[in-house]
Amino acid sequence: MTRSRLHELSSHGVSVWVDSLSRELLETGELAHLVAEDAAVGVTSNPTIFQLALSTGTWYDGQLRAELERHESTKEVFIALAVEDIRRACDLLHPVWERTGGVDGYVSLEVDPELAYEREATFAEARRLSELVGRDNLLVKIPATVPGLGAIEDSIAAGRSINVTLIFSLERHAAVADAYVRGVERLVAAGGDPSRVASVASFFVSRVDTETDRRLAELGREDLQGKLAVANARLAYEQYRELFSGERWERLAAAGARPQRCLWASTSTKNPAYRDVLYVEELIGAETVNTMPLETIAAFKDHGVSRETLIEGVDEAHALLGELARAGVDYDDVTATLEAEGVQKFADSFHSLLAGIDAKRAALVA
Repeated sequence: MTRSRLHELSSHGVSVWVDSLSRELLETGELAHLVAEDAAVGVTSNPTIFQLALSTGTWYDGQLRAELERHESTKEVFIALAVEDIRRACDLLHPVWERTGGVDGYVSLEVDPELAYEREATFAEARRLSELVGRDNLLVKIPATVPGLGAIEDSIAAGRSINVTLIFSLERHAAVADAYVRGVERLVAAGGDPSRVASVASFFVSRVDTETDRRLAELGREDLQGKLAVANARLAYEQYRELFSGERWERLAAAGARPQRCLWASTSTKNPAYRDVLYVEELIGAETVNTMPLETIAAFKDHGVSRETLIEGVDEAHALLGELARAGVDYDDVTATLEAEGVQKFADSFHSLLAGIDAKRAALVA
């Protein structure tokens, strides 16, 4: 096997995950190729990704006809389609899960974004999706809203592996890690095996620059643009190394618990003025995950440069937060805005994909 730049990236402790999943990716063998030849060791999905997959081509039409006859609920039709993709991807990646001892080889499926502010409903949905998929290497995605924190803790305590999504702020990242640790403590106290539970904290990157750059442009401070996203992630990594150390964590680690790794999400560059692999090259460090859309994977394979960068510029990152505050950018407001927008965007995508299924139902009936 020819080693690519993605293998070099992996050698620095970065797990390469694919931020895309579709029936086409499975049927054409493209996902299998990424796993076999390009160092991919995981897959993430979300409502936006599934909306795009279902609206493109005819890959789902055969199963869709059968599911429309089987289910009155449009949401249940979608879940049946998604579960089929997720199971197939889980089976494809199961050898990776076994080879890495459960560190990698995961596929993520997100709970209904309409439940993002409902703790009990999110927990119930996470349990249901986990049981429907029925694979050890499934990660159920739960948004990092305040109610979501409770659902994350409850899910971990129940022995389920969770991908915590839509994290933007350092404060929320710390709360997510605490929810995970509390869940592991409850699992261990109940006699459960924490080595069977995995979790990642999905820290969104490019959207932070998009929102901050817009505010800086209004303030006439273009000199500070394009800096916060990387600084924010580097501070999150510093925080990760502090949170998963010390006596409390070491007791759980001795029982077999795994740390909740940082996952860098939203890593495609939105501003064409920035290097297209910026959010990969600048966030390289041990025990991390970078989930990339296919175009970012292709770009990094072509011209990405690998060296450990996450531990660089940490002092400057701390100083940047102060500079931004003095310039008039409210960090807490930026991250709160992004969280609310993130939940709404996923909900909008979910509504759109359900509407698309309804349209196909009407066409078939006609």
